Amino acid sequence: MNKKAVCILSGGMDSTLASYIAKNENYDIITVHFNYGQRTEKKELESFRLICDELGILEKYEIDIPFFTQIGASALTDETIDIPTTGIEDGVPVTYVPFRNGIFLSIASAIAEKHNATAIFIGVVQEDSSGYPDCTDDFISKMQSSINQGTKEETKIEIITPLVHLTKAQIVTKSIELDVPLQHTWSCYANQDKACGVCDSCRLRLNGFKQAGQTDKIEYIK
Repeated sequence: MNKKAVCILSGGMDSTLASYIAKNENYDIITVHFNYGQRTEKKELESFRLICDELGILEKYEIDIPFFTQIGASALTDETIDIPTTGIEDGVPVTYVPFRNGIFLSIASAIAEKHNATAIFIGVVQEDSSGYPDCTDDFISKMQSSINQGTKEETKIEIITPLVHLTKAQIVTKSIELDVPLQHTWSCYANQDKACGVCDSCRLRLNGFKQAGQTDKIEYIK
């Protein structure tokens, strides 16, 4: 029986590469995408579907989590909070969505247990975290322990974070090596048509392409 993995796939560059790494490691992939009221929800879902088509995914989940907009407290889910455009700052930025990865991993674990999957791939990157507390090795390790404590005895799930210590330039280079369709991925926090080029996520992406000596094929306003 082939080994199975659940891949949390936002449609961004990092989660897409993580999914391609899972495929390259001969996992049968089940993808899960979350619509949580983020500003670029429609674009991210479009990217997710295009990438699933490229990967030939047969089993995929599109899960709506409306309560994130009720909670607010993040520029990604509350449009009264401006997206920062002046560069990455110290501390936890206003684009942090409270405990988002913890909630995503919990739901992915339920899917993994249903399908007898042994792994969850998530594209967390410490460089990209910009101070996000739910993108660290320590957090992932403790989540894995809690998940295995709270599931059936025969359920054994490993949370795999293949990008956690990579730079954005290394992510771009690895993506090109694995023929990842980066033109289908979306990173911008603010826009759904042309990327803004100035939010933290766009800055990190553009800098990664520049350092890797590559050209980003998505469209930018600036």
